[in-house]
Amino acid sequence: MLLYNSQTRKKELFVPLDKKTVKIYVCGITPYDTTHLGHAFTYTIFDVFLRYVAYKGFDVQYVQNVTDIDDDILKKAKEVGRDWRELGDYWTNRFLSDMRSLNILPPTHYVKATGSIGKIIEITKGLITKEFAYENDGNVYFDYKKFKSYGALSKLTEKQMLLIARERGGNPDDTLRKHPLDFLLWQKSKKDEPFWESPWGLPAARLPAGQGRQGKGRPGWHIECSAMIHQYLGEQIDIHGGGRDLIFPHHESEIAQSESYTGKRPFVGYWMHIAMLLHEGEKMSKSLGNLVMVKDLLKKYSANAIRWMFLTHHYRVPWEFHEEEIKEAEKNIVAIKTALEVKTNEGRKNLYCIKKFEFFMEDDINAPDALHVLRKIAKRITEDNEVHLQKSLRGLVEILGFQF
Repeated sequence: MLLYNSQTRKKELFVPLDKKTVKIYVCGITPYDTTHLGHAFTYTIFDVFLRYVAYKGFDVQYVQNVTDIDDDILKKAKEVGRDWRELGDYWTNRFLSDMRSLNILPPTHYVKATGSIGKIIEITKGLITKEFAYENDGNVYFDYKKFKSYGALSKLTEKQMLLIARERGGNPDDTLRKHPLDFLLWQKSKKDEPFWESPWGLPAARLPAGQGRQGKGRPGWHIECSAMIHQYLGEQIDIHGGGRDLIFPHHESEIAQSESYTGKRPFVGYWMHIAMLLHEGEKMSKSLGNLVMVKDLLKKYSANAIRWMFLTHHYRVPWEFHEEEIKEAEKNIVAIKTALEVKTNEGRKNLYCIKKFEFFMEDDINAPDALHVLRKIAKRITEDNEVHLQKSLRGLVEILGFQF
């Protein structure tokens, strides 16, 4: 199989670390508000990829996280007057309900960042010991200049990094940092924020005599994913995925802290990033409010049609949602269903059709052309009475996650 690696920016032969197992981590949601079609596109693509990998005989170890402690959650909880945990659980459950409705298989481990606080503190301590990180007034920062290949994933200049960091929740103007691009591993909690006991916080001079250093704080964003990967998958993984907007600063920073802590490179063998879904001319996002909801589409169209629409787009090519596409997808679903309902006692696998399907799937998950194979098989069954192809069609639609 050939996979496009975002780090090398070319298709590469996919060779897992273990010949029998594929370890993959995909960044999950931050549950402070509703999830939308853009999220569904991302997780459908990984669902199809992992179904195909399992079909080829690999054991899949798949971890997806939920960032349940984050500035956005705390801000939203204050705005709506709800407990941050309750808010996070509510939107996480809504998201999981949408995923089930689209027949997206659950990951091997679906984990919360708050479940890895111990690992986060352990890694942060290790980075301080190895002098990749430093504490200042209860905050712990990663010194990005100590990691010489910082920027190798995103290929951005420092000027570009600063602009994006400022846009995506960073604070380059923080005077506690040695350098503007240093990023938080641990931060001191404010009085009204959730906290965990940590080795960092109060200066020793302000502690009662005889007491060791301790403080109340919470993790930074990037360290959460590194910790969960380390906890559930180990020091190195085959594939790390997510939306393309996570390349910098999130994934860039993950590489720096993970490889600095373990000393093992590469932390990730292949980086897979999903293109942005547009609506009304701009990226679909909560901040812009140009959202299309899965639950709303399901009132008019089948889950199969939504999945078909997604797979008509290559995962690395940005696209804009138009309702006409899903109407066309529904017609194709009806054609497949009709072919599968033709009564026949015949049934044998057609190796030519299967190999053609596999050829496209193994060329960087070329799902659009794989769908074309399905359409042609269905047409041969219904129009040319080649009913023996039905068994092959049934097997291929299952690989792509359609339910009939």
